[in-house]
Amino acid sequence: MTRILGLDPGSRITGYGVIDLVGSRSRYVDSGCIRTPDGDTAARLRAVFEGLAEIIRTHAPATMAIEQVFMHRNPESALKLGQARGVAIVAAALAGLEVAEYTPATIKQAVVGTGRADKEQVQHMVTALLGLPRKPQADAADALAVALCHGAQVAVNARLAAAGAAR
Repeated sequence: MTRILGLDPGSRITGYGVIDLVGSRSRYVDSGCIRTPDGDTAARLRAVFEGLAEIIRTHAPATMAIEQVFMHRNPESALKLGQARGVAIVAAALAGLEVAEYTPATIKQAVVGTGRADKEQVQHMVTALLGLPRKPQADAADALAVALCHGAQVAVNARLAAAGAAR
């Protein structure tokens, strides 16, 4: 079993999702959002760091998967997102976690089957794949999608390694 923490970073809301990967099957453990206070950047980044550190202590994941920054229309938003990602990566590194990064299109492709899926499609597929009784909040669903994407990659790598060892 491998416990994976998926993260959808943000300067105001950071979604997180924790799954267990057993073979090629994923099992839901927890998800939610770290909400930052109004105020200066330092206070927001501290809230992301402390919230993530607590999640790591509580769930003891083996690895963290995080969405990569993408440049859309607003460079200022991309910079703030990059800061939140940096804080999250440092929190994971200090806890000794391996960190994997995926583009938004790769995550959507792995979970929905198309790299251009919208948030509702991601929520729907995360709910279905994990057998959840209701849709998680959008940021938490995105984080679970990141974890599922990484879980799929880990499962593929394990199958390739097994096939190579069998030769």
